Amino acid sequence: MSWIFRDFWWKLLSLLIAFSLWFAMVGDQERATTLNVPVEMKGIPSDFEISSDAPERVTLEVQGPSSKVRDLSESRVSVILDLSGVSEPGQRTFTLDQSNVFLPAGVRLNRAVPAQIRMRFETRMSKEVPVRVNLASPPPDGYRVLSEVVSPQLVRIEGPESRVKLISEADTDPIDISNVVGVKEFRVNLFVNDPMIRLANVTGVMVRVDVGLDADPGADKKGAAVDKKSKK
Repeated sequence: MSWIFRDFWWKLLSLLIAFSLWFAMVGDQERATTLNVPVEMKGIPSDFEISSDAPERVTLEVQGPSSKVRDLSESRVSVILDLSGVSEPGQRTFTLDQSNVFLPAGVRLNRAVPAQIRMRFETRMSKEVPVRVNLASPPPDGYRVLSEVVSPQLVRIEGPESRVKLISEADTDPIDISNVVGVKEFRVNLFVNDPMIRLANVTGVMVRVDVGLDADPGADKKGAAVDKKSKK
């Protein structure tokens, strides 16, 4: 039995090392999981606009040791597209890979869905458009709108060139004048009917509405009838 205790400590150390290696291989096996991660962008050229829809989030299938994958959350993973290389209008495709998908050490990317993101870039354009007053209701019975004055009358919009060219006016929010008699001022916001277009200088305007008595429509008819008789 003496051979069992010969070099006992060396044998015990070897056993511990072997057990540790076994535990590392069996106890921390590879696992895969999926994460839905937001897409971030950096380096957008100041004179270009994105004029196409781009996914706000992508699905990533990642793999790694279970100890690292088990508690992996979206906050520790990022997808960052570098747009600084865009130098002219047109379509540009970005492939999602290790260069723009950032994962914790030891975790690797298996695939991304979608695997590529294509965006259209256009030259940024701005122009002035008139403000259209949007009256949501008529004045009280017997009254009419004598005048409406908006300040400022023109506002500047900006966005992708092709979309800006299609916009001819900016609308105010609906204004209720169903109980207005006389002069009343309204502070209202503006709306441009294109999600790609934004207001560059102001987001609201002042509208001055003057509501007065409506002229008797019958008076004009009586006057016209008298004129006809006199001519005869």
